Amino acid sequence: WTLLRSFAAIFVAAVVCFIFHKQIVDFLRWPAPDDLKLIYLSPTEGFMIYIKVALFSGLVVALPYVSYEFWKFIVPGLLDKERKLVPPIVFFTVFCFALGGAFAYSVIIPFAMKFLLGFQTEYLEATLAIGKYLGFVVTLILVFGVVFELPVLSFFLSKVGLLTPDFLRSKRRYGIVTIFILAAFLTPPDITTQLFLAGPLIILYEISIWVSAAVVRKKAAEEEEED
Repeated sequence: WTLLRSFAAIFVAAVVCFIFHKQIVDFLRWPAPDDLKLIYLSPTEGFMIYIKVALFSGLVVALPYVSYEFWKFIVPGLLDKERKLVPPIVFFTVFCFALGGAFAYSVIIPFAMKFLLGFQTEYLEATLAIGKYLGFVVTLILVFGVVFELPVLSFFLSKVGLLTPDFLRSKRRYGIVTIFILAAFLTPPDITTQLFLAGPLIILYEISIWVSAAVVRKKAAEEEEED
């Protein structure tokens, strides 16, 4: 039922977003240079692009409700004092996703487009298929939105005792290597965009250590008071 309610919310949001599909496409078009021409290559591609944009937008719009359903599903397995954390966790889940998406939209994508389109010459001109361009933009927004959830995940796992700052510190070296592998896998095949993802991920890893340490200290203090 959690999955069905979540999918229903995304579907309803997607239907509403389809009404504003042109405005949403214009919004996603903004990070690219003004003189870039986007084309579609088949009679049905333009319509299918609007459908995909509506689905993506519906996912983003429905994210607060989907996050609520996700955490509500986990609540029965938590202690009473841990259940009180669900509302702020839902808030920060949405906030961190929005922050990561905004960072990708306003910083990463414009820089990546400028860099990648910088290889044009007088005999080599870039004309992008709109599906490829929007796939590039949406992928980066989703990837950065998800990776910015790392501190929230660290907070929750530390709160339920599944993660400690000592573990994160001891695995820092492996974590950094994993981050660069993920950055190479998740981003377009250019070193600049990969570094732009790896940099924030390393910072978020360090923030996660700090968050985990703060949670562990607070839990230790509460246990001392109870004793």
